[in-house]
Amino acid sequence: MDEHDKRILIVDDEPQIRKLLRVTLQAYGFGIHEAATGEEGLKQASSIRPDLIVLDLGLPDLYGLEVLRRIREWSSAPIIVLTVKDREEDKIVALDSGADDYVTKPFGMGELVARIRVALRHAAHAVNEPVLSFGELTIDLVQRVVELKGVRIKLTPTEYDLLKILALSAGKVVTQRQLLQQVWGDQHGESDSHYLRVYIGHLRKKLEEDSTQPQLIVTEPGVGYRFRSRDS
Repeated sequence: MDEHDKRILIVDDEPQIRKLLRVTLQAYGFGIHEAATGEEGLKQASSIRPDLIVLDLGLPDLYGLEVLRRIREWSSAPIIVLTVKDREEDKIVALDSGADDYVTKPFGMGELVARIRVALRHAAHAVNEPVLSFGELTIDLVQRVVELKGVRIKLTPTEYDLLKILALSAGKVVTQRQLLQQVWGDQHGESDSHYLRVYIGHLRKKLEEDSTQPQLIVTEPGVGYRFRSRDS
């Protein structure tokens, strides 16, 4: 991926954070644009059409979630939200509102850069590919066939649907609510999360080398699950 032609919009009201992000990301070759308020962020998002947006949820004029929802009305650019540590509900609502990922403050720049690269790579490959490949795991979306090391893995319809949703969002967190609604329907909410634990457990036993220490389908505590591709 050529990072030198990728534009990143930083929407954060803290000058120190913006400076840290600007200096670091420019060193990696990204083109950086900045906004200190939600309204300014919305204007810049529509004018420069960034390849990725880093969005703080605690903005002085508009709540970051409102900015996120308004951008999602017309843009599919990856959005990584910055949120205060331990505000679990913010993470869940942000992901359900269209965020691609989240990083908690205070954060390490190495982690953020890695998340940015994964999000950009995922966006670049967001095409209708009939077969998804993750190392020795392949998922044929047309035939609904899953193979691991060349051996076909027998999955139930529910297990397959869960795996497909997670794999199509590889590198991103998918919330429990999103999985429950997409697999079981709108009548199921987070109170039915035991369904997920059971079926995720089944998938891990069939796909992981050690289901007690999963490397492929990882848990984001209190939030959901992340399908970890080789580069995420």
